[in-house]
Amino acid sequence: MSRPHVVIIGAGFGGLAAARALQRMDVDVQVTVVDRNNFHVFQPLLYQVASAGLAADDVTFPVRAILRKGRATAFRLGHVTAIDLSARTVTIDGHDTLGYDHLVVAAGAESTSFGVPGVDEHAVALKSLDDALRLRTEVLSRFERAAAASPGAPVDLRVVIVGGGPTGVEMAGSLRELYDKVLRKDFPGLSFSGSSITVVEAADRLLTPFHPSLSARTAEALRRWGVHVELGTGVDHVEPGAVVLTDGRRLEAGVVLWAAGVAASPVGRMLGVPLGRGGRVPVEADLSLVGHPEVFVIGDLAASPTSDGRPLPQVVQPAMQGGRHVAAQIVARIQCRPGSAFAYRDKGSMATIGRNQAVADLGHGIRLHGFVGWVAWLGLHLLYLMGFRNRVTVFVNWAWNYLTYDRGSRMVVAEQPEQAVHR
Repeated sequence: MSRPHVVIIGAGFGGLAAARALQRMDVDVQVTVVDRNNFHVFQPLLYQVASAGLAADDVTFPVRAILRKGRATAFRLGHVTAIDLSARTVTIDGHDTLGYDHLVVAAGAESTSFGVPGVDEHAVALKSLDDALRLRTEVLSRFERAAAASPGAPVDLRVVIVGGGPTGVEMAGSLRELYDKVLRKDFPGLSFSGSSITVVEAADRLLTPFHPSLSARTAEALRRWGVHVELGTGVDHVEPGAVVLTDGRRLEAGVVLWAAGVAASPVGRMLGVPLGRGGRVPVEADLSLVGHPEVFVIGDLAASPTSDGRPLPQVVQPAMQGGRHVAAQIVARIQCRPGSAFAYRDKGSMATIGRNQAVADLGHGIRLHGFVGWVAWLGLHLLYLMGFRNRVTVFVNWAWNYLTYDRGSRMVVAEQPEQAVHR
């Protein structure tokens, strides 16, 4: 009898957690992980790549290196183009098929414009390594162009960040530090009077999943550092050189960063089931697909509810915990044992604002801010980085940046016309 074949779609936090959990369990299975990239991206630190704090290699790690300890674990590079639940096959790149006995769909999420006109054409998201490098190139290129124009020319670098969640807050604080601590020294002859950073949030406060007191501290810190914060108003549309708000105001913008939210990966539509809000896939209590106990959906793609009925947040912890849970469910099915419902353990939320400033809402009334929150944020992110080399490199880079007020990853990558953010 051949060993059961487990196919995992996605090499993000959830998919890799499932694969590694299966490697550790006492069960004879063949595991194949499928992803369109041959590297895992530590998405929580993409904003530091975009703001020249870290290099691309610091936040990525080869998937094959992560999985190579498992003798029965393979990796397949390619795009999933179809899923046939009745035949139990996954089609890759339109022609190659993989059969499976158990399927884990952990394809994650992607940025969405929510139908706001002009976002797709005139804004950049921050969900991939390409996005981060594109944004870094655009920021640095604007300074170089201004320096080449004429001495004392103002830098046309008005950045509008749409979305006051962790990505928007962290990007705003990091860009402000880049301007004030690094680029002012790199370009001493330039006037910074034309530069500004604005965060636009439709809700009445930043970091809405956090306690209101932490949201208030975050807004206060950003404003103290010169970041403009616009609360309680949404975006009507984005046009070349500007963001137009729902109240009619027009914010001039050389660069628009869209950090207003995500939608589930289109891979979810391949399952052929009615989707929930944001394209998320409804699942049973054990994270299996309704009517298909051999298929599991986890992470950003799953519409698994919390105890109060709301979907789980689309962050790292639900994906990792879900990955480990479905690995246990697969083993239970193979061994003809009863499964169990998924119970999410909320370990809290963190966001860094800048040097010596971060907020952490750990639940049970435990809230950290300032330097203590910042140290906790640093430690947690180092812990979850893939690979010992990456942890050491990031730690050294952070220490260097902190002690010298400098950032080493300020290379301007050759820009292709189709990659350019609007001028």
